[in-house]
Amino acid sequence: MTHGTHQTRYNRRQLLALAAGAAAASPLTALAQAQTSFATRPVRVVVPFAAGGATDVITRVLGERMAQRFGQSVVVDNKPGAAGLIAGEAVVKSAPDGMTALLGTTSTMLTNKYLYKKTPYDPLTELTPLVRVCLAPIALVVTADTPAQNLQEFMAWIRTQKGKLTYGSYGIGSHGQLACTTLSEVAGADMTHVAYKGEAPMVQDLLGGQVKIGMGSLLSLKAHIDSGKLRALAVTGPRRVPLLSDVPTFAEAGYPQDALSIVGWLAIAGPRGMPADVARQWATAANYAVASREGMARIIAAGFVPVDDDTPEKFARLWAQEAPIWGHLLQAAGVQPS
Repeated sequence: MTHGTHQTRYNRRQLLALAAGAAAASPLTALAQAQTSFATRPVRVVVPFAAGGATDVITRVLGERMAQRFGQSVVVDNKPGAAGLIAGEAVVKSAPDGMTALLGTTSTMLTNKYLYKKTPYDPLTELTPLVRVCLAPIALVVTADTPAQNLQEFMAWIRTQKGKLTYGSYGIGSHGQLACTTLSEVAGADMTHVAYKGEAPMVQDLLGGQVKIGMGSLLSLKAHIDSGKLRALAVTGPRRVPLLSDVPTFAEAGYPQDALSIVGWLAIAGPRGMPADVARQWATAANYAVASREGMARIIAAGFVPVDDDTPEKFARLWAQEAPIWGHLLQAAGVQPS
């Protein structure tokens, strides 16, 4: 659980970064400051989503800043499809010289291992974890006509409605399903899961009243929370989200279970066998980019929580710790590999 003192410090640091910003260094200044770089030609970052989406936009903003550290341009290579497996495979098959990396999600780098019987690579053994750039929490929302004003009232309400309620998520095996399954089990509510093909149709049914409960990204939900059509009750992860700073984490609200405390992330990984010094250069460049005014602002606007102090070692430890937790949660929710 995140303690209050840490929360205050974190938010103050973010606000200072947003208000004052990291001074945008000129290319010449940046090159002069850059370490001796492994990059001998433009660096490729493979993104498992189409151009124009939140992850793609964040990658491009960070790429401009990372280029200053590398002394080479950063080229974004969009390879959408197959739940991120196409992009992941492209990186797995690349040379481990640091010239190619993947900027993907928890699913691309971790949970796909448990969602599919056959995958072209094992992310836990064939990717080198380099650095996280942000946390990707999701929010529990209810429609405005529900009686629950906070998470405690929500748990009491669903307990009295045993077997009557449905909740929406953006797909089978999604974090939203895992979190709501846990809430249903804790309350003994026997809620029914409605799996949508993405967040857009789920949000439409929430707004139309076909479902009263849902979990999704802040990017999809924020406008409807602001309009009062949806009410946010809690967010996953270890700390509050800048975009919804008045909404507590599940742990703060008294529910520290794994499915509610764990959080997805956007992160960078390379192919297996990448040298340690190259991995450290990637982490340094990414931290520098996230801490920049543009990087911080773009990440927060997308509903994410910036991470500007990660290392390959910290990320590798987290990756190893979280993998079995996600696997267990999927199994406990009855999600069968397809």
